Amino acid sequence: MNSPRSRLLPLLGGLAVLAAVGLIVATVMRSGTPGDLSPEAGFSRDMGVHHAQAVDMSFIARDESTDEDVRRLAYDIINTQSTQRGIFMGWLDQWGLDQSSTQPVMTWMSGHGHSGTPGTMPGMASQEEMSRLRAAKGNDSAVLFLQLMIRHHEGGVDMAKGLLKLTNRAEVRTMAQHIVDGQSAEIKLMKDMLAERGGQPLPSILK
Repeated sequence: MNSPRSRLLPLLGGLAVLAAVGLIVATVMRSGTPGDLSPEAGFSRDMGVHHAQAVDMSFIARDESTDEDVRRLAYDIINTQSTQRGIFMGWLDQWGLDQSSTQPVMTWMSGHGHSGTPGTMPGMASQEEMSRLRAAKGNDSAVLFLQLMIRHHEGGVDMAKGLLKLTNRAEVRTMAQHIVDGQSAEIKLMKDMLAERGGQPLPSILK
């Protein structure tokens, strides 16, 4: 016949397991992965698309321009933003989320304000502007690329600053701050380059 002590051991073991499970659940709930409609997921998807256009613009400038400084800048943007886009897609995969969403773009910043109209990402070049960039030659190509990329970077800074107000995840905040710092520095560089080539920036979209 089992003693009271021997009958109690399985019960205590079960309670210990339940307590451990509860601790794990509490930890996951506190620091768990972002959901499908979270700011982190929305930012990763939208900034991935935003970066993809910057890379496209930079390939045009790198392949078509004869301005070595512009080509060097374009090469740097291709490398930096391709790498960052890979990180965004990696996050989504790690979080078990799709890389695209049926939600309109910038939904993650709904109610928090952002540059541009609802359903659009700030700083994106239009199809007409992309066509003009492909057709531009010589100094006109360099000037247009710098104008469009300055505005594009302003949009990226706007989005990253918006995310910093909405997330506490360390890795996401680190990346967003890196985008703010890196693209702000490149905006200053591109404005100087634009002035050297006789151009003026497009109206700023930053508040």
